[in-house]
Amino acid sequence: MKPLILGGAEIAPGSRATFHLPLGQLYTHNPISMPVHVIHGRRAGPCLFVSAAIHGDELNGIEIIRRLLVRPALNHLRGTLLAVPIVNVLGVLQQSRYLPDRRDLNRSFPGTEKGSLTARQANLFMTEIVAKANYGIDLHTGAINRSNLPQIRANLDDAETRRLADAFGTPVILDSDLREGSLREVASQLGITTLLYEAGEALRFDELSIRAGVRGVMNVMRAIGMLPPSRSKHAHAKPALAAGSNWVRAPVSGVARFEVSLGAWVKKGELLGRIADPFGEQEVDVGAPFAGLVIGCTNIPLVYEGDAMFHLAHFDQSRGIATRVEAFRNGFSDPAS
Repeated sequence: MKPLILGGAEIAPGSRATFHLPLGQLYTHNPISMPVHVIHGRRAGPCLFVSAAIHGDELNGIEIIRRLLVRPALNHLRGTLLAVPIVNVLGVLQQSRYLPDRRDLNRSFPGTEKGSLTARQANLFMTEIVAKANYGIDLHTGAINRSNLPQIRANLDDAETRRLADAFGTPVILDSDLREGSLREVASQLGITTLLYEAGEALRFDELSIRAGVRGVMNVMRAIGMLPPSRSKHAHAKPALAAGSNWVRAPVSGVARFEVSLGAWVKKGELLGRIADPFGEQEVDVGAPFAGLVIGCTNIPLVYEGDAMFHLAHFDQSRGIATRVEAFRNGFSDPAS
């Protein structure tokens, strides 16, 4: 193994270190930086980046990376792990999805060295982290007041991406198009196999999502040869590949009552919820337009006409999907999971 160069510093094989990549200054002239933890193994292997909080209000990934870095198995790492728990530092400080210039970092890659605030931070992350990697895992959550069932989103046209999506171990995989300016799009152009993990809700820690994220990252590291095979007898069911997904939107404005929860399997026409006026004089049923799995839902009972309420994934082969979700949840019922 050769030394790794990051931020102008040299990291010797068999060592680990925390770096702070300069991001400029606050209004107060205080310096601000992007924290990066590097584990550079003694033995040759792939380079993997794991990133979180590209959207500054999505916090589960920060805790996933914290728990990942204290795993004893990383003492036997082959290759290099680049862990970036807070990419959008200014967004986290403001508890905001965006940077102060109101741009979405995950629509601003690869960025430019002399562009907007967001473009400069995108460029720094690409240059110092992503471009050094062979693989990447980007950790996300649902939006504010929306929860996502743990799921992998990836470009499944690529065989290696599909292999690692299966290895991660969520109950559902979505074949997701590459969006212009996204980290996944630019990483793909560089030949870097990248997964996007979605789980939980913005500005909240969700224990199931965090545990599943830690285990999933470890599973991928084993699949690419960075860690030895697990001795655990726990085996996750093969994830179900969704044929597509759609949001069920509120047909009217009002106060909603939900009849199904995240992870539920619903039949076509099944009652998902009801929307009523505050007096209960008028009430409208919200039904499932097709059979599918609830992979996302709003957590607020106040809805306007057209608001997204339930995110349903549909499948070509639906047999056993509800059982997979139940087994997935049961696999994390033990606090030691």
